Amino acid sequence: MSFKVSDHILQRLCDWGVEHVFGYPGDGINGLLAAWERADNKPQFIQARHEEMSAFQAVGYAKFSGRVGVCAATSGPGAIHLLNGLYDAKLDHVPVVAIVGQTNRSAMGGSYQQEVDLQSLYKDVASDFCEMVTVPYAFKMVPSSLGIASHAPVPAEGDLDHAAEILNAGEKVAVLIGQGARGARAEVEELANVLGAGVAKALLGKDALPDDLPYVTGAIGLLGTRPSYELMRDCDTLLVIGSSFPYTQFMPDLDQARAVQIDIDPHMVGMRYPFEVNLVGDAGATLQRLLPRLKSKKHGNWRKKIEKDTARWWKVMQRRAEVAADPVNPEYVVHTLDAHLPDDVILTADSGSAANWYARHLRMRGTMRGSLSGTLATMGPGVPYVIGAKFAHPGRPAIAIVGDGAMQMNGMAELITAAKYWHEWQDPRLIVAVLNNQDLNQVTWELRAMAGAPQFLASQALPDVRYADFARSIGLDGIRVEKPGEVEEAWSKALDADRPFVLDFLTDPAVPPIPPHATLDQIEAAAAAIIKGDTDRTGMIRQGFKAKVQEFLPGGKHREDQSGSQH
Repeated sequence: MSFKVSDHILQRLCDWGVEHVFGYPGDGINGLLAAWERADNKPQFIQARHEEMSAFQAVGYAKFSGRVGVCAATSGPGAIHLLNGLYDAKLDHVPVVAIVGQTNRSAMGGSYQQEVDLQSLYKDVASDFCEMVTVPYAFKMVPSSLGIASHAPVPAEGDLDHAAEILNAGEKVAVLIGQGARGARAEVEELANVLGAGVAKALLGKDALPDDLPYVTGAIGLLGTRPSYELMRDCDTLLVIGSSFPYTQFMPDLDQARAVQIDIDPHMVGMRYPFEVNLVGDAGATLQRLLPRLKSKKHGNWRKKIEKDTARWWKVMQRRAEVAADPVNPEYVVHTLDAHLPDDVILTADSGSAANWYARHLRMRGTMRGSLSGTLATMGPGVPYVIGAKFAHPGRPAIAIVGDGAMQMNGMAELITAAKYWHEWQDPRLIVAVLNNQDLNQVTWELRAMAGAPQFLASQALPDVRYADFARSIGLDGIRVEKPGEVEEAWSKALDADRPFVLDFLTDPAVPPIPPHATLDQIEAAAAAIIKGDTDRTGMIRQGFKAKVQEFLPGGKHREDQSGSQH
């Protein structure tokens, strides 16, 4: 039998070290599927329930393996379905390759079945490389090779000197890191100690530095922590490493701090803040050259305040988790998990209020990894991410924290994918924790806080689903948790399970994801929602007050900020 183009494609994927392709079949890629059979399923074809989930699984695989993720789909609707996951990869700077079918060349241009202009459709999401192959390789072909050697670009010496001058002059240094700093953990720790700095983390960089370091203030932004907010509010010098965090309202005032940025992508420098120096280079290699230029600072009041505020914040989180709710406080669910996390766990969270609790209550340590849809913030990747993670690291436990909206959108069907493949994983533990509050909760709170509008039940209310029962029906395991006293035992049971496990936590939708700064405008907007007749206004008042008051409890009287107003 002759060696076909489809055989060559699979062989080249194997040559590149690709071990898995996440996909869904269709007649537009029948030739490729036939080649897979001839190749004894190498690289392994992982069948999702939906093409969008294939793309998300490829993203999850790439995020947690550090290697390229590959997905495949048929022509027309299959290719269209990939787009959401591919945009997630693009916006979070994750390497993913999509292989899609197209209508036969002889039929193109004739409004043929499933004919879509894929070149136009994909030109944004795959702008760096988007090509259509219509003939076998022949004369005038473009040859290819097997990749490039590793490299670590670094900035010019003069730019490093300028950056060092700024950092040495600062008295209150704040550092913000993102996922680009993940390979520079030792260098970031050394820099923070030399400069007496605090370190905040963009959400995609949550696993770039451990949270058990006393100067790590945690997440920044609307889902972030109070110490990170105050770190940015009070600093006089800012160093951003490997992050394109876009929300300038959570950074220092634009005329407040002298600032330096380190980023490997020249397209991402200088956009988020008026940086004096933009260092284009690999984070680790750049810091290795920058560190000898820095002068050690005494750990005075600035560093002591950072550590004190951070320790206090974790006490606040514990207090908020202990607030009684009806039936279960979602903060308690996630806070309880923190103490039970294996040091090598892989964590994913879905978009929505679940991301708030993931950001604030889980402390990274050891070799833990974690991610979510950072820039696109799309619903539904939590479960497919964690499945992709299990193919990247089949010997590590993995946990997805998702809301019931995301679970109904994508997660339940992908449990079937987990049921199909979990026997291949050395460690069978894949836990899906569903925060089941029968409400699209994040949007509900956004309506209240940003639009001053009451909860719109027609769009927000969700039906109750027995998620654990569904898991058991397809050969997995799971339990429903309806009381606070059952939470800790449920986590222990799931972490001891011999197969994927679904925890269906019945949680209170009235627990508010209060932002770290809680502005007067937002408080007034929430009040307006109450006045206009919010369906949950009683619970909203009760839980909002009880959660906010926890910030005042540990350490006595709450201090005032520099303007004299209390937060």
